Amino acid sequence: MLTQTQSFHRSHHSVGQSIDSHCLIPFDRREGMTTAEAAHQADRTERTIRMWCRDHDIGRRIAGGPWMVSRVALAMFLNDDACALRAYLAGDRRSSRVVAYFAAQGLEAVTFG
Repeated sequence: MLTQTQSFHRSHHSVGQSIDSHCLIPFDRREGMTTAEAAHQADRTERTIRMWCRDHDIGRRIAGGPWMVSRVALAMFLNDDACALRAYLAGDRRSSRVVAYFAAQGLEAVTFG
């Protein structure tokens, strides 16, 4: 039997493939973090974080550089909040569900709302 996290991760895989990802768009450096910072926060390896960025759209490469991870998307992903993550990836920066994650990260000014 799958745990809730495994189930979310399996079902979420198609999110980035079914919509255009708006992760870190518009880009604000305050929302992004390095894969090393994300790995520390998630207690995972940087390789895992890069795979999550690729497979679940929680980050993107800025100007062809290294991966930047969205603090907000990572929090949604780690909390198994697929609804909030789908909304965020679709470009929602105003709904209460998404704004709550920005606020929890101290990023109220970044919601563009």
